Amino acid sequence: MPELPEVESLKNSLAPLVMGRTIVRVKVTEPRLRRRLAPGFAAQVAGRRIERLGRRAKYLLMMLGADGVLMIHLGMSGSLTHRENGFIHESLNPAHDHVEFELDDGSRMIYNDPRRFGLMKVVEPRLLAVTIELKRLGPEPMSEDFNADYLRRKARGRKAAIKNLLMDQQVVAGIGNIYASEILFRAGVRPTRRAGLLRRAEIEKIVQFTPAVLREAIGNGGTTFNDYMDGRGRQGAFRPQVYDREGQPCPRCTRPLRQVIVGQRSSFFCSACQR
Repeated sequence: MPELPEVESLKNSLAPLVMGRTIVRVKVTEPRLRRRLAPGFAAQVAGRRIERLGRRAKYLLMMLGADGVLMIHLGMSGSLTHRENGFIHESLNPAHDHVEFELDDGSRMIYNDPRRFGLMKVVEPRLLAVTIELKRLGPEPMSEDFNADYLRRKARGRKAAIKNLLMDQQVVAGIGNIYASEILFRAGVRPTRRAGLLRRAEIEKIVQFTPAVLREAIGNGGTTFNDYMDGRGRQGAFRPQVYDREGQPCPRCTRPLRQVIVGQRSSFFCSACQR
């Protein structure tokens, strides 16, 4: 599933291509996504000008004038690509093109999603912060609100593994399996450690490396393992140091990296470098 860096990279790649453009037509060929598109979805979006693109957690936010925000979640396999002059991305099966946004310059944005776990909905701007998908989210991990004091409070008394705490969207928004593993490797903390037993110095390291890892990933366009691509159809160039590298040498000490299941998710770590 695309995480914060992938959605931020999508936003950054689409913004110069679509900001200021008007959506002249919306074609929905498959409304059955994670939740079925609203019956009036196309009418809600057509004729609107794309004023600005934003992001909250793993959601892309498209500001459509003063009275509408298009929320998009890519789900497990979704992509939103800008296409012009008849361009068709060779790795995207047109059979999975479910929503097409035609812009006033003749170009299109295409939402492609083989597994149909994505989400699209239009929300009034004044209700955005309290919409069901966003109202319980924790702070953004690259904001000042995500600091050592905050994470220490959230960890206090918790029996959950620290990796699960970092992936809890109500604690901190936008971090998933890939980047939780990478952050904990940089911080030298095992993913299985009980959050409530971490020392303050360890929490400070986690908070220090969280924005560093995310910004590095954003600078590389995110991570691509299977389906992810940005708005221009480019794959992410971030190369994880531990995620999905079981048995390969640790980039620090060269010992084989290990895999463990934490919260029903695969986690990767170095038994020597992470305590």
